[in-house]
Amino acid sequence: MRAIRLTGPVSPDELIVTDVPIPDVRPGWVRIRVMAFGVNESEVTSRRGESSPDFTFPRILGIEAVGIVDATGDGVHLDLGQKVFTMMGGLGRSIDGAYAEYTVVDARNVIPFTSDLPWETLGALPEMLQTAHGSITTGLALQAGQNILIHGGTSAVGLSAIAVAHHLGATVISTTRNPARFDLLKQVGADYAVLDDDSFTDNINEVAPEGLDAVLELINAPALPKMLSLVRVGGTVCFTGALAGEWTIPNSPFNIPNGTRLTSYGGNATNLPAASLQHYLGAIAAGTFKTVISKVHSGLDEVRTAHRALERNDAPGRHVVLLATM
Repeated sequence: MRAIRLTGPVSPDELIVTDVPIPDVRPGWVRIRVMAFGVNESEVTSRRGESSPDFTFPRILGIEAVGIVDATGDGVHLDLGQKVFTMMGGLGRSIDGAYAEYTVVDARNVIPFTSDLPWETLGALPEMLQTAHGSITTGLALQAGQNILIHGGTSAVGLSAIAVAHHLGATVISTTRNPARFDLLKQVGADYAVLDDDSFTDNINEVAPEGLDAVLELINAPALPKMLSLVRVGGTVCFTGALAGEWTIPNSPFNIPNGTRLTSYGGNATNLPAASLQHYLGAIAAGTFKTVISKVHSGLDEVRTAHRALERNDAPGRHVVLLATM
């Protein structure tokens, strides 16, 4: 099969497609014919050789994929040809991932689904939808009628979280540092778009004078004290990501305001139940759940282009690599 297999850190131009053996399936595991996948920031980090110790070379990158079941090991009850999502579980980090025509994964990290959506739309979803859904449900336990601030709304996870929270029936407030992206945030489902500048706190207090029910923090850990100051008694802040690369708070510990809650989310495929995934796919097909795709790249040879675009951060939304159209 064709794949991008790295033996050490490389530049985007060195993401070269080569021929490697099709991986064998083993008991409890599933071989998937990869149809499409999204390109993630963590894969850029891994390609540079800057990942945490759970990542090792040599490696085929790619922490998520959509495709069809090609083979199953003993004990796996999935039909050949079944459409599936897969993500996390060491994929592309401690085991070979999705930058390939086939990948083999633990069946526990496989979510079956039915949909006639195009593969490029499906390929944009697995990791971002899992993270957004898990943050909103597991991390924040958000309810319809509550309000939520999404700090970092134009990120891929942020855009997905806006759509999830809006679809749930929450009032969504989202931040951006670029006022030209206000319209995009509202198209995805934000009720209010707020500029992340020196007037940020005053603007949030004007929108939610009694305090926020929930905050999803996607920018950095040092922002957490400010976010906690904005929630009401009983409100929750969930720390899911650090787009700015700051995962710790200087001079910690810090005081959590009385009666507020701080949680985190870093889940996996099991946090996106098949029924929830099927519900979201139906909403996307009906046009009531919005996804943002920056660009669709055709074939493994275009992975390098996707990496360069992700590094430039030239447009919001997902970069998707499409391998097949059947």
